[in-house]
Amino acid sequence: MNISRFAFPTTIHFGPGARKLVAEHLRVQGVERPLIVTDRGIASLPLLAKFVEGMKGLQVAVYSEIWGNPVKSQVDKGVAAYRAHRADAVIGLGGGAALDVAKAIALMAVHSGDVLEYAWDHPKVRPIERDLPYFVALPTTAGTGSEVGRSSVISDDVTHVKKIIFSPRLLAKAVFADPELTLDLPPHITAATGMDALTHNVESYLSPAYHPLCDGIALEGVRIAAKALRRAVREPHNLQARADMLMSSMMGAIAFQKDLGAVHSCAHALSTVADLHHGLANGIMIDHVMRFNLSSAAEKMAELAHVVGVAKHTNDASAQAFIDWLSALKRDLAIPPTLSAYQAKRPVTRADIPALVEVAINDICHQTNPRPCTREDFERIFAEAI
Repeated sequence: MNISRFAFPTTIHFGPGARKLVAEHLRVQGVERPLIVTDRGIASLPLLAKFVEGMKGLQVAVYSEIWGNPVKSQVDKGVAAYRAHRADAVIGLGGGAALDVAKAIALMAVHSGDVLEYAWDHPKVRPIERDLPYFVALPTTAGTGSEVGRSSVISDDVTHVKKIIFSPRLLAKAVFADPELTLDLPPHITAATGMDALTHNVESYLSPAYHPLCDGIALEGVRIAAKALRRAVREPHNLQARADMLMSSMMGAIAFQKDLGAVHSCAHALSTVADLHHGLANGIMIDHVMRFNLSSAAEKMAELAHVVGVAKHTNDASAQAFIDWLSALKRDLAIPPTLSAYQAKRPVTRADIPALVEVAINDICHQTNPRPCTREDFERIFAEAI
């Protein structure tokens, strides 16, 4: 048996109104000049103005030039804003993109070079050696779980290839998870981000790596999402459903320190090649990849079937029932069953398969998929999904 490292260090303040605790928390930590990092959507809402108003006693600046999938230029501009403000802390307020950029800004505030040089797969990867500025996170979506993650995903502006920076130093010092911040998410975003959270929990559990703590968290995360996701989409102002999905999202991100799988490799490829929303890409691909995984993960899929309430008399039948449950969930949430069914300005076609395969095969996530993936496997998976 190999030696495994287990760590769950982040302090989480969870519940309605948790956002109101941030100012006092920062004052106690000696913070004076925080930079709020958020996206254009949040910046246009009353939510941000009210949050800034509550930062009494602190000299606050806002950086909000974030939209779509996070890219290097957004980080560079954010670092300039941090330095111009002479900031001493970073507050990440938003979905996964804003939180990933916030982490990268904190990183580059005290490190030199290019942010992408800190990605794990850079040929001359730079070490993250210094403590980062004080960083707290407030998620406004329930999907990526970036608020409790030790990674930041930043894309190259030109190639759109996603680069992943890993370090425990990227972890937030504190998370303020307030489900009230998610109440105004539209149904299609709730569905897409919710499928992201579900995928994190499912893929973490199916990973063959040894981490029973993560397995337990992932199974409970799946159970919570199975109960709450439909309700959060259909009843947007159901605070309990929103809270449940926010918790499932964080649990998924905590669990996937164990690892992910081929669904994420496919989703990263779709975001790179066709600029698909990450959660939507996971939602479209999950049942297709689960069919591929079935021969190698029937026993664990049977356990997932039990958790979501569709177990049968045998492992094989239960595993198939779990895949069928995923497909039915997608229908209920209006997640397209296939890539060709997704109506977008930039449709995904069979002509994209070579480019998709190239990105997917070079993505780290499938290395811990329960069934090993070759180029030919990815070709078949994408062909079926289209």
